[in-house]
Amino acid sequence: MRAVTYRSLHSAYRLGLGIATLALCLAGLFVAPTHAHATTLADTLKSMQPELDRSPFGRPLVLRARQGADGLEGEVFAIVDHSPSEVSRRLALPQAWCAAMLLHLDNRSCSVDGSRSPPALTLGVVRKFDQPVQSANRIVFAFTVHDASPSHFEAQLFAASGPLGTSDYRIRLEAIPVGEHRSFVHFAYAYRTSTLTDLGLQAYLATLGRTKVGFSEVGKNPDGTAELVRGAQGLLERNAIRYFLAFDAFLDGKDPLAWRSAWYTSTEKYARQLHEVDRQTYLRLKAADALAP
Repeated sequence: MRAVTYRSLHSAYRLGLGIATLALCLAGLFVAPTHAHATTLADTLKSMQPELDRSPFGRPLVLRARQGADGLEGEVFAIVDHSPSEVSRRLALPQAWCAAMLLHLDNRSCSVDGSRSPPALTLGVVRKFDQPVQSANRIVFAFTVHDASPSHFEAQLFAASGPLGTSDYRIRLEAIPVGEHRSFVHFAYAYRTSTLTDLGLQAYLATLGRTKVGFSEVGKNPDGTAELVRGAQGLLERNAIRYFLAFDAFLDGKDPLAWRSAWYTSTEKYARQLHEVDRQTYLRLKAADALAP
């Protein structure tokens, strides 16, 4: 086994936040569950309906996150006010996924190479939002649409490798009808970690990330308020929600400014977990990102 040097550990620490907030989750040797058919997702909706009805998010939304031996996986299930036909129309092209994913604060660049088969999407992610776009780590994804019918939409991004030895990145979005104008959406993301990313994540959680919380209640504080999960699971939960809200904002808006405003407004509803910058700073950064080469 190759020795882990001081320089590599230092690099892992510097990149710990950025690698973690690739928001493609740290998913070890397992990947997000595959719902190959609309009937499978329909069964999930039926079994999950009670949780959706009493969701603490103030909307029908269920968050799943877990940590395995080598990492984490996360997924969001939600009912949105868009039909699968609209989801298919809006998200069937990789350029749309670029637009949606670029709403995340730490994603600073995104481009599509349509000459490849399947098309390639290159995402640039910084370790902290105020870092220059030139410092971004870049991951090249293959974009595939598995189904885009009125009754079922499913698409996926996959990257075999990433920075610091990470691999097997997967981002999936699937939707089926709920009545005439709504959809049940399943969003999932995962990637395989490495020794360096695990060390970097641990360093981040012990320093910059030590005060941050997720959404799951793990107990009660002495004053009776909810004690929320921290650590790696809290990080995963925050990023799962950030990415889901990015796709949700993209579907709701008609232009880049509307997408950005909707994403910021929706994340501020969960400010304890998700607040990082003021609205003006976010909008200014994202306007600059759209113009970056």
